[in-house]
Amino acid sequence: MGSPQYWSNFYTGSYDHGEVLHSHKQGTTTWKMDPRVTANFVCQRCLQPLQLDQSFLLLNEHVLAELALPIYPEEELEFDSTCVNKYVGPPQLFDSGHQPHGFMLVGDSSDVEKTQPMKVATGLFDLVSCNSDVDHPLCELCTDSLLDLMDTSLSRTQKQAHMYTQLLKTLNDSPQNQQTVVQLEEELSKLEEEEKRLIAELAQVEKEQAKAQEVLAEHQQVQARLRNEEERFWREYCTHKSQVMHMEEENHSLKSQLSYTQTQLEKLKHTNVFNATFHIWYSGHFGTINNLRLGRLPTSSVSWNEINAAWGQTTLLLASLARKIGLNFKRYKLVPYGDQSYIEVLDNSGNLPLYNYGSFRLFVNAKYDAAMVAFLECLSEFQQYVEGQGGQADRFYLPYKVVNKAYIEDSSSEITCCIKVQFTSAEEWTKALKFVLTNLKWGLTWVSCDCFSNT
Repeated sequence: MGSPQYWSNFYTGSYDHGEVLHSHKQGTTTWKMDPRVTANFVCQRCLQPLQLDQSFLLLNEHVLAELALPIYPEEELEFDSTCVNKYVGPPQLFDSGHQPHGFMLVGDSSDVEKTQPMKVATGLFDLVSCNSDVDHPLCELCTDSLLDLMDTSLSRTQKQAHMYTQLLKTLNDSPQNQQTVVQLEEELSKLEEEEKRLIAELAQVEKEQAKAQEVLAEHQQVQARLRNEEERFWREYCTHKSQVMHMEEENHSLKSQLSYTQTQLEKLKHTNVFNATFHIWYSGHFGTINNLRLGRLPTSSVSWNEINAAWGQTTLLLASLARKIGLNFKRYKLVPYGDQSYIEVLDNSGNLPLYNYGSFRLFVNAKYDAAMVAFLECLSEFQQYVEGQGGQADRFYLPYKVVNKAYIEDSSSEITCCIKVQFTSAEEWTKALKFVLTNLKWGLTWVSCDCFSNT
């Protein structure tokens, strides 16, 4: 068989013992398979199978010569879409020997009686198709449609030819025809001269345009260079602007930090460190330091852990005040150690504990009393140092005076309280401790004022 692209030009049927197996009917065209033929042609417009007349198979030389004459239609013919279902391009048929005869063999190639009529019909259709714009073969309906279109085209062409003839006759019979021709020739001459002048002007303009193009090219180069420089400038500008903004933010931040630091410095300058560190006040009959009560009462039992912690804060305060004013105690050394603070005796290197856990043994209470007496002696040395500073008019005095080492006296009410636990009531011992804290608060105030006056 030939290539599949050519199958649309043929209808392939089959036969069996001379009986017709297939039939097709459309409109007025009727086709039945020849039981001796295995392929027939199809219409190149509507693709309907065709039954060829026997006269197509026998053509003489005169008919072939007439058909070989070229046909040149004046205009392309188009079928009406209502009459044609589908358009198929012109076929390119080839036989099994690959010769350009415009046909294809179907069936047994050795059967000359069957293939020879097909060759004749194929050659006829190829010849007619090559000499016209219409592909063949065509069915009866398509042929009638083609003839109708050709008649319409012929009628339209005849009308146009008649109109042209009448116009030509009218122009030839007009008396002003010659005068009009002369005028047109003169106008044409003028136009030709005008054309020459315009051509010369165009040449001059083209020269000027070429020069302008050169100047434009130079300006474009300058423009490109300036654009590159502008881009580089803006990049550098943006970089510097970003750096300036960063530096300004950093400057503002440093100024804010400096302002905050100066504010804190001024606040610290006016802040009493001792008052901020050691808050001495009272709670009922108890003197307190940093909210720790110092003393015990029968009606209000204070734990010894709180008392020991209060003694630790009191020891730290007196030691800090002595260090601030450069005072060294003669016989003792205060050792702040939290709730287990003690006083070191410089003579025999013994330690006196400023803490107690509620023991009622005589020996333990004796050492605890000795430690409180030693603390009171250190407070007395601090008092003598403070009251010995300045002149007689502006001398500073503490409110309570230490007498007989173990007692502290209120001069205004002439009340004397012992600082020992043994053989002393709880009320008297608590009041003595309150007097001690009051003296320390006054001494703290004096040291702070002296510090500010020196600065």
